[in-house]
Amino acid sequence: MEQVFMGEYDIIVVGAGHAGCEAALASARMGNRTMLFTINLEAIAMMPCNPSIGGTGKGHLVREIDALGGEMGKNIDKTFIQSRMLNTAKGPAVHSLRAQADKHRYHTEMKKTIEQQENLHVKQAEIVDLIIEEGKVCGVVTMTHTYYKAKAVVLATGTFLRGKIFIGDSAYASGPNGLAPSIELADNLKKHGMKLRRFKTGTPARALASTFDYTKMTEQKGDERIVPFSFMNDELEKEQVSCWLTYTNEETHTVIRNNFHRSALFGGQIEGVGPRYCPSIEDKINRFADKERHQTFIEPEGLDTEEMYIQGMSSSLPEDVQEKFYHTIPGLENIIITRPAYAIEYDCIDPLDLKPNLENRMIKNLFCAGQFNGSSGYEEAAAQGLLAGINASLEINGKEPLVLDRSEAYIGVLIDDLVTKGTNEPYRIMTSRAEYRLVLRQDNADLRLTEKSYRLGLADKERYDKFLEKKRIVEEERQRMETTYIYPKDANAFLESVGSAPLQNKATLAELLKRPEVTYENMAVIDFSRRVLTSHAKTQLEVQIKYEGYIAKQMAQIEKFKKLENKALDEKLDYTDIEGLRLEAVQKLNQLKPRSVGQASRISGVSPADINVILVYLEKIRRKKA
Repeated sequence: MEQVFMGEYDIIVVGAGHAGCEAALASARMGNRTMLFTINLEAIAMMPCNPSIGGTGKGHLVREIDALGGEMGKNIDKTFIQSRMLNTAKGPAVHSLRAQADKHRYHTEMKKTIEQQENLHVKQAEIVDLIIEEGKVCGVVTMTHTYYKAKAVVLATGTFLRGKIFIGDSAYASGPNGLAPSIELADNLKKHGMKLRRFKTGTPARALASTFDYTKMTEQKGDERIVPFSFMNDELEKEQVSCWLTYTNEETHTVIRNNFHRSALFGGQIEGVGPRYCPSIEDKINRFADKERHQTFIEPEGLDTEEMYIQGMSSSLPEDVQEKFYHTIPGLENIIITRPAYAIEYDCIDPLDLKPNLENRMIKNLFCAGQFNGSSGYEEAAAQGLLAGINASLEINGKEPLVLDRSEAYIGVLIDDLVTKGTNEPYRIMTSRAEYRLVLRQDNADLRLTEKSYRLGLADKERYDKFLEKKRIVEEERQRMETTYIYPKDANAFLESVGSAPLQNKATLAELLKRPEVTYENMAVIDFSRRVLTSHAKTQLEVQIKYEGYIAKQMAQIEKFKKLENKALDEKLDYTDIEGLRLEAVQKLNQLKPRSVGQASRISGVSPADINVILVYLEKIRRKKA
């Protein structure tokens, strides 16, 4: 059948999940005529798994997305129904914001934002092929034999690509949430030379709220003071709903153990690799046989639905077994399940086939993002989508790419891990992956990234002015506290009241604030010249002063790191020309073509000795040029 030409765009984005939404919005906001395709308009920013945004490590990504002009932080601030700051008993480097979303409202608000965005068109259509000419992507073809031209394409297919759902011994082609999968596109990507592999994830059952017994569970309330995700919001007030905590028990584990043979995971039907850090309940019981119980959080999916999400209990066991084991958990004895748990398998690429700007190494102007790149999670997807959209725009406009390094952002850690180290399972961000996490805190994401966002045209004047004002106020207030002295007679009654040692001599307000018992808030009784700061500015000021010494040490480490990152490597360099490199190093370096010596040092199979050989080679080249 003859294909019909339907239009031309600067950038086309395939897939409207969390990656596709951010990619399309970034592209349009940077002035490109953009088309966003989705198999179903109901899939826009859909939450097929947990109804939440943020969490450990993930909250950092959301703050960085917001600072770079993305939408996720603003959207969850509009639609959350509970907010909590996690890890507050630990240091500020690992504090992570997490919010329960009204998942239907999250979808509708993002859909409305996309529909109202200038330069952005959205269309329900299944993309089945790419148009590639002379190694460069030039457009896409739809299921209905229409085609669209484009200067660049972003693939953000999520778990739809040859999606297959498993419930016991039942297996059928499907995308998440019962939506149609994308089969033909996967076959055509292979024809274009792209290597695909199978990953797997899963989701637990949903059940009616009225059928839970909450007296047998522990209530989990939101924080009294709500901390917004977006730096554009200073304070938020909202009545919050509760989540609930319960636990599995030996009876639960016995039911599951007795039915291991009926699980698609253990039965051999699933070929895809699942996420190590988010295993199914049968996998947990198999791997952690000595554990007497596992946490189960009951989370509302929204204000206008009775459905509750049973977190921590994803499974590929048959429905009758699911009914049986869910009913052994305290508070869940009589629940009515509305949607059974399932595992889903899908195609994705090896991220080692991507450049640091998320462009495919084989097909020019084809950018990739989200679970298609082998990652897991809404936040990881959105972060990659934002960078893919930005870099697609920069590429077609002949500008240098935006590549964030590991000392600049968690987004930099995420992408560098994927494209330099690769992953053998769905990749999840964690604070432990970031070497410089004391500097990459969620509270200072705007200070780290707003300047870049403004230069790109993503942060508007209002955001930029607000950022400059916060920066100025924090600097001025810090300087005041470092130069204002307080005497024992004025401070000791307060210090005694908070359980801190009395002063023997005068001290600056900043020196007092470094004490663990003292906060900017409780110092108000002795500091009469203090400013009234926003919650974002207050947190920033307090962390800067309290952790000044540690931050200085980390900045020194970053300076050493930057020396190797700043030693650029030519992408056209043939490493077989460098004498002394081991064969494995030559193969890996020629495959990945690192941008810098720093990136080369993180490639698996490249040893410190190989790096020394490269440094010697670069020095010879420098002297020859000199």
